This record gives sequence, structure tokens and C-alpha cells, in this order.
Amino acid sequence: MAVPKRKTSKARRDKRRAQHGLDAPRVSTCENCGAPKQSHRVCPTCKTYRGRDVSPLRTPAP
Repeated sequence: MAVPKRKTSKARRDKRRAQHGLDAPRVSTCENCGAPKQSHRVCPTCKTYRGRDVSPLRTPAP
């Protein structure tokens, strides 16, 4: 069974954990209505994507 040879210091441990933070999603504005939306996704307010109307699915996805 693998066992560490030396104790991991608090500084080294915390440096590693500093990369675990979550970033806020990048938000852009919709060209059609100006509402905030995520890039490469359908606008939640006007249901358009790249200037085209996108109809929602008739049946829920499995």
C-alpha cells in the first residue's frame, strides 16, 4: 500500500486547492433582444440562436 514519505505542508496543500475554485459563467448579450445569455447557447428570453428562431423540443429529452 502506498504511503507518503513526508508530510504535505499546509502551503503546498493550499496551493493545490487554490485551483479548485469555480468560475462564474461568461455572459454575453443577445443580438436580438439584448438580454444576457451564455455564448453558443439559445437565448432564454427570445429563443433565438445566431439570428434564427429555435423552437423547443416537443417531447422532453431522455
